[in-house]
Amino acid sequence: MKNTGNTTVSFLIVGSGYRAEYFGRIAARYPELFRAMYLCRSEEKVDLMRRQTGIGGTILAEEAMDFQPDFVVVAVDRGHMNEVVCLWASRGYPVLAETPVGCSEEELTTLWEMATRNKVVISSLEQYHRYPVIAEGIRRIEAGAIGEPVSMTLSLCHEYHGMSLIRRMLRVQGEDYSLMAMEGHGQAVATDSRYGAIRTGEKGEETRQCVLLRFASGKTAIYDFAPIQYRSFIRGRHVTVRGERGEWHDRFFDVLDERGEPRKLCLMPEIPEAYRALDTQTLRDLRKAFSGEMFLETAWDEFAIATMLMDMKNCLEGGPSPYPLREAMEDAYFPIMVKRALQSGQIVSTPPRPWI
Repeated sequence: MKNTGNTTVSFLIVGSGYRAEYFGRIAARYPELFRAMYLCRSEEKVDLMRRQTGIGGTILAEEAMDFQPDFVVVAVDRGHMNEVVCLWASRGYPVLAETPVGCSEEELTTLWEMATRNKVVISSLEQYHRYPVIAEGIRRIEAGAIGEPVSMTLSLCHEYHGMSLIRRMLRVQGEDYSLMAMEGHGQAVATDSRYGAIRTGEKGEETRQCVLLRFASGKTAIYDFAPIQYRSFIRGRHVTVRGERGEWHDRFFDVLDERGEPRKLCLMPEIPEAYRALDTQTLRDLRKAFSGEMFLETAWDEFAIATMLMDMKNCLEGGPSPYPLREAMEDAYFPIMVKRALQSGQIVSTPPRPWI
């Protein structure tokens, strides 16, 4: 590993799937900020990543380490995520891990014990709270725009991503909670995909989870999501957060001003000063043409990830973690709790966890 005193930061990308492509595209788009290399399982995958992103790679761990990355981005499938994160962290490399960091209590506990024992930097690539409109909504909540938040409904993203936003929007970081869960099955016409619109009229499975959470503080949340919502022209994605003095719903805040008069405020996607170096014509065009679907544009997803890569560099220079492992553990524990509730048909409560 080398010192990050340079203006650019170097990172190794372990993986070759859809999510791994994001990091190569970002590095290629901002060569003045990032320098990257792939570590893949086969030469075919290396060639694919080079064609897809313009970033080269290797199949040899020795060559990857000779690249002298400042940190390692682990972007493998969830079944191998915990194992690969532990491997690179045990080698002494700071790690920025894709989500989730573990899929079982055993994996999460093992990772936490290893990270604590070795005092290694492990951050998570949980990016939803960094979408500009979502970030601005959270900032307004923290500034007291709706008073103390008391309840919310989230139908925006799945499992660990959802818990990440719930904790921030309700301001319940580190609280224990209980939950009950239901799952429904139906069908919906497929209209969109990673590769473009679908116009065949074919129906697909819609499996929806509805979870009611109650936190130790008494605050409540309803989590309501089906995977089809990620790419659909007929299934929207929404958030509502209610507070003592107002409500946040999607793009709008309905609040009371200092005189007690009601006001409606509209959220717009702005890029914070700290990340102005990431601005592009594509993002400027999106802001100019903004019509309300603030959650769906891939360009915003890549922007959010790029901010975390920038902040990882700052972290290695003494700044805060882009997303602390402790929070990533709580996110990853949520689907474990939901599965437990679905299997038992009972209300379940969080047990003691070593990272809390």
